[in-house]
Amino acid sequence: MYHIMARMLLKSMLLCAMLASALAPAGAWAAELVMFERDGCVWCARWDREVGPIYGKTAEAKLLPLRRVNIDRDKPSGVAVNSPVIFTPTFVVMDNGREIGRITGYINDDAFWGLLGTMVAKLTPPPDPKHT
Repeated sequence: MYHIMARMLLKSMLLCAMLASALAPAGAWAAELVMFERDGCVWCARWDREVGPIYGKTAEAKLLPLRRVNIDRDKPSGVAVNSPVIFTPTFVVMDNGREIGRITGYINDDAFWGLLGTMVAKLTPPPDPKHT
């Protein structure tokens, strides 16, 4: 029952965020989801199987395009995290260059979508130039 209510709440939050982004000037939205991963990470592979194929087709992906960073090989540019990323996968929501929140680890798709929805609600749309 709680997961149904959480999904309904998530959908309403996403609708509000999508509406705000649709009203914002093109190119002004600078939010992204950064997935920190490493080779051989079984939980990263599980996310790839359960969420990866559909993420790009979701409303969340429109608001938070996915950027993948392999912490063993890549040095991320333009990502200023609040604390070091140690465990993988770690998903960091960035908004205009600052960390809004993170999901450390992956248990299942329901937990991922619920936690991501909470962070989507924290995103602030860019200021409307008509009202400044």
